[in-house]
Amino acid sequence: MVDLAQTAARAHPLQTGYAGVSSVSVVLADNATRVSLRARPDAVAALSKAIGLPLPVKSKTTSTQGSRTAMWIGPDEWLIIDADGSALVADLAKVKVLHSAVDVSHRNVGIIVSGKGADAVVNGGCPQDLSLKAFPVGAASRTVLGKIEIVLLRTEENTFHVECWRSFSGYAYSFLQESARDVAV
Repeated sequence: MVDLAQTAARAHPLQTGYAGVSSVSVVLADNATRVSLRARPDAVAALSKAIGLPLPVKSKTTSTQGSRTAMWIGPDEWLIIDADGSALVADLAKVKVLHSAVDVSHRNVGIIVSGKGADAVVNGGCPQDLSLKAFPVGAASRTVLGKIEIVLLRTEENTFHVECWRSFSGYAYSFLQESARDVAV
């Protein structure tokens, strides 16, 4: 009888199989700290100072400083990602204005779609206009991919960062892989 404890290795459910097709790759984003921030307009200046970057206040806009990126999600809502995993929530906890900062690092999963045709891969399930004119580098929005809600960020001309809930990550990852195969054909 085979001893599975010695032969089986646990892998992240999204790290198996697919590695990319021709000019488009679909890979996992590195682990990062993610915070869902809600606040009124009068709190934006104090919160911006605390996190070291200006919170964007217009739709589809972002702000990046060092390893931190803040994405405007709604009139009083931002998703902040810190690639270095620093104490983002602790920085926000020091602010004495009314706000809500929730660490959603374990709720969200990031997927990077990059390469020539990345926009077509994402558009395989996202109805948003991803032309550079309508969705330039630095644009972000809450939208859909297939049947799930995502937050989409364009980091470079041919690179998109897709954020989704962990429970939908297998679906999103498989969807993007299949779309990449369709684009490569």
